[in-house]
Amino acid sequence: MVKVKICGLTDEREAVFCAQAGADYVGVVVYPKSPRFVPPERRRGILKALKDLPVKTVAVTVNESPEALLALLEEGFDLLQLHGDEEPSVLRKLPPERVIKAFRVKEALPEVKGWEGVHAFLFDAYDEKAYGGSGKRFRWELVKDFKGRFFLAGGLTPENVGKAVKLVRPYAVDVSSGVERSKGRKDLKKVELFIKRAKGAL
Repeated sequence: MVKVKICGLTDEREAVFCAQAGADYVGVVVYPKSPRFVPPERRRGILKALKDLPVKTVAVTVNESPEALLALLEEGFDLLQLHGDEEPSVLRKLPPERVIKAFRVKEALPEVKGWEGVHAFLFDAYDEKAYGGSGKRFRWELVKDFKGRFFLAGGLTPENVGKAVKLVRPYAVDVSSGVERSKGRKDLKKVELFIKRAKGAL
């Protein structure tokens, strides 16, 4: 069964709802330029609220230093999502099995050489104005034959996630804007429907 990541959470009650509704991963954005940025004090509250629930917490980062990334793991996050222009050399200072490396897809599958050993890859739509969360789609066929473990992201909604899962058969699907009522705030009915349709697709 495909796994589900609900990303861009900013509210602890909504994060708990996602976990209880069956999400396997929840993403919290720590990139200050994002409209979904969560400051340290609030993200500590989210992590505390999720502590005893069977869900993995993901710190979504963009071009952070290895020291800042390690500090996020110390803060209590299970995984780091590197969503910027990071080089594979950063893995020398991080536990690779706790890293999700995101790639923004244009017209071809990006080169993933050097990133072997990470928890998973994540393929999102390219947007020159944003590192993720744009709601844009890319051609899913581009990643259909990828051999590694990957999250499919970019433009997913409750209406199209079933089709995407059947076509691509990813390890996991990742949604942010597709289940929002406003930036950073989730429509809980859409969250529930997204999880149900993703997990029921195969």
